[in-house]
Amino acid sequence: MHSTRRIHDKMHLGLEEDGDFEEAKKELETWKAKTEKADDAKSRLIVEKLEEDEAKEKAKQEMMALVQKQEECRKEFSQSLIAVKDKIQELANHKQHLLDKLKRCQAELDDKRAESTKLMQKFKIFAQIPDTEVKFSTQHKEESDDDGQPIRGVFTITQKASVLLQGGQALITFEEEKVASQILKIAKCSVSCDNMCLDVKPRRITMDPAVKFEVHLDVSRKELKVSNVPSSMPEVRMKDRLELSFSKPSRGGGEVERVDYDKNTGTGQITFLHPGVAQSLGQQGRYRVDLDSEVNVQVGPIYKYQLRKFQTYCGTPKRTILLDDIKDIEDVEDLQDHLEIHFQKPSNCGGEIESIKYISGGNALQAFFHEDMAERDD
Repeated sequence: MHSTRRIHDKMHLGLEEDGDFEEAKKELETWKAKTEKADDAKSRLIVEKLEEDEAKEKAKQEMMALVQKQEECRKEFSQSLIAVKDKIQELANHKQHLLDKLKRCQAELDDKRAESTKLMQKFKIFAQIPDTEVKFSTQHKEESDDDGQPIRGVFTITQKASVLLQGGQALITFEEEKVASQILKIAKCSVSCDNMCLDVKPRRITMDPAVKFEVHLDVSRKELKVSNVPSSMPEVRMKDRLELSFSKPSRGGGEVERVDYDKNTGTGQITFLHPGVAQSLGQQGRYRVDLDSEVNVQVGPIYKYQLRKFQTYCGTPKRTILLDDIKDIEDVEDLQDHLEIHFQKPSNCGGEIESIKYISGGNALQAFFHEDMAERDD
């Protein structure tokens, strides 16, 4: 009985050991699966880490490249900024140089203008000619129609003597020469104004030189000047067209003796056989000619002139004096009245005044004299 119990106990113990083995085997399989899963996860993580490290290295390289590019851009910007500043400074210096040059040129221009004005007043030969009645006379002997002599005229041009009246000066013209002579002997005159005295200095006038000359003018009666002729055809053909056009009596033309034409300048000269045609057409100013089509050209008289008997002279006015160093202490008209009252009084060595003109400071006036007021020195 005891033996049976031992065998039974051994069998039971064997069964228990088999059950523990199976459980251990299952547990081992479980751990194997977990290990394989962990290895897979580890491998995946290692791969991901490698990929992240690669991306990190790439990002690092890109960042270093950007940092390097940023540094290059900063250096380039600094260099560009320095270059721009240098250019701005150079332009500023150039601008200042131009401004200084402009000031010098402006000063030179002002000096040249002043010198030019002075020379123009000294040697001016152009003057406004007043309206004058001109009487034309002809010879009693009848001239033939084919007389080709030009129309001649002689004109005498005389410039009025003048003086430039500056600000703070006055001109007084007395009726008698002796009054002006007496005033010029006084070094300084004290003119009484409302509540003060004004000292003025009488001075003799030195006038600018004037000129006198003759203009001898000859106007052709047979020749006509033509201009603004288009160069649309050869020169020989153009001469033929001009001759045909200016030969038409219906347009005021006449028989043509000669045609001169310059293709480079578009000008020409028509010489008519008989006088009078050129005069009539020259007054019209325009004429229709037949080229490729009808064209209006400019026409005018042909004249020659000469300047003869050119003379310069200067004059000294006998009845006019200059008052200088006049201060603007009153209105222009009031101050001029005080000057006129003072120099009219015999007690001040004055006399009757024909005319007076005062110019205030900052102004100027050109005064002209008639011939009877100046003694010429030709």
